[in-house]
Amino acid sequence: TLVPSNGGFRFTAAPGAPAGWVTSTAMAWALDGSWYYGFDLARERERGLEARDDHICAARGSIILEQGAACTIALGAEPEAPFAPGDDEWVAFAARERVVASAWRSAGADEPWIDRLALAADQFIVKRGDGDTVIAGYPWFTDWGRDTMISLPGLTLASGRFDVTRSVLRTFARFVDRGMIPNRFPDAGGTPEYNTVDATLSYVIAIERCASSAGDAAFAREMLPIVETIVDWHVRGTRHGIKVDGADGLLAAGEAGVQLTWMDAKVGDAVITPRIGKPVEVNALWINALAAAGRLATMAAGSAAKFDGLAADARAGFERFWREELGYCADVLDGPDGADASLRPNQIFAISLPEPLLDRTQMRKVVDACGRALLTSYGLRTLAPSDPRYAGRYEGDPSRRDGAYHQGTVWPWLLGPYAVAHYRAYGDALAAQMLLAPLGDALFAYGLGQIAEVFDGDAPHAPGGCIAQAWSVAQTVEAWMTLAAQRRS
Repeated sequence: TLVPSNGGFRFTAAPGAPAGWVTSTAMAWALDGSWYYGFDLARERERGLEARDDHICAARGSIILEQGAACTIALGAEPEAPFAPGDDEWVAFAARERVVASAWRSAGADEPWIDRLALAADQFIVKRGDGDTVIAGYPWFTDWGRDTMISLPGLTLASGRFDVTRSVLRTFARFVDRGMIPNRFPDAGGTPEYNTVDATLSYVIAIERCASSAGDAAFAREMLPIVETIVDWHVRGTRHGIKVDGADGLLAAGEAGVQLTWMDAKVGDAVITPRIGKPVEVNALWINALAAAGRLATMAAGSAAKFDGLAADARAGFERFWREELGYCADVLDGPDGADASLRPNQIFAISLPEPLLDRTQMRKVVDACGRALLTSYGLRTLAPSDPRYAGRYEGDPSRRDGAYHQGTVWPWLLGPYAVAHYRAYGDALAAQMLLAPLGDALFAYGLGQIAEVFDGDAPHAPGGCIAQAWSVAQTVEAWMTLAAQRRS
């Protein structure tokens, strides 16, 4: 159905389909409603998906623009447009964007492209029921636990949006089960999926960062029981083999057929990078989560002794990851086939997280090793090109793309932690900050004003995946702000 409305029209493509609206300034609209059957979708064919679909021409709009004039067109997915361009609400919308950018500048953003990232960051924060959550990526992801917790500090804490941060953390608190937050909420109800080992650890870190940054002891007291429950479940064991090994204090995880870390690609029943055992970034997160829990307990006037003891054991055990003969850390310990010493970027988190776990010499060796083999202008490769499993192009049908997802494909969200790690290793905040600068160009390469999900491992590093990815934006802007603060200090 097509109905004239509010400077434009409302539409519904089919009975039961979501409604939407289009409105514009001074444009003349002629409602159409013609269907074009068997429309060719070239990009879908490239991706190995169904490449034929039917399209409707809802309406045709026309306007004659004089020199210097402007026309704004707005589209939305509600039954009725909440405003028309030129109304007070439209002015308020534009003013809000200025406020968002201004908040980042007040927090220390010092480049025009960071203003654009501030607006990009704001687009991922949405409502789930009466609380806030974070969309992982547009156009096809929903709110994933892992992506939310990795993104949240950069999306909200860096600009002082503590109310939104608390709302998101409380939203996920309602779904904590057996010491885990869900990794995915089904699109249309159903049971959340608890298939992540790292998201809950990042959740604990985010809780403490929010409480500490806001100086909010009441929030610390509110969330401490949840954090205690999470830690207790991880010590005694929860789903998917997630359990602390009493022999070395490290966190083990994994079982056949389940992908638990952020390297979570799966083709059919085959997990591409299963990483069963003790992954390096998971244990860096575990130690940081324990340290965060201790600080939270202190804020809440509780005892940090249990958390500090567990952290000390895990710190001692973490030394097992170092491989002096290679000059970097093993990716996984105690797997089905022993240790996996593949050169991957996950070890960067042993340096970039608030609690570094390597000495300065080791830091420099890791940064140098990753810089030589993994670093590109737009992020880090997920596997060294010298590895026989390396895939330099993220292309083809879903099986080919998933097979390359973590076997060489570049992820821009890793560039932020790498830049912070570089600063901690070498102490040059400006040099570290300049590692992020090429992503300013990436804002115009794929999804306008956003950063893509991935890039090819091989030059010229074409963008791919989602046109807008929350953690790509969040980790970039968080690292930039962190390094800017170091330059000012």
